[in-house]
Amino acid sequence: YRSAVFVTDEAQRAAAEAVIKELSDEQVFPDPIVTEVTDAGPFYRAEPIHDDYFARNPNAGYCRVVIAPKVAKIRKQCTEQPKASTP
Repeated sequence: YRSAVFVTDEAQRAAAEAVIKELSDEQVFPDPIVTEVTDAGPFYRAEPIHDDYFARNPNAGYCRVVIAPKVAKIRKQCTEQPKASTP
């Protein structure tokens, strides 16, 4: 799998690229950030069965092994860092 940020305008592109650059410059992660910043195409809503999948299926294998650790990590990071003020 590979991550991507889908942007709808140049302001979003600049913001995403700035965060990636900042994290890369600070070497926050041991490996290079490979997240792709690309234009958003048409959006097609998935079937409702996919909505809130993690919340509805926390004990599913993929949720326990892959998603839960990532959610825990980001929750920890978000509570340790001060919130950015918005202009």
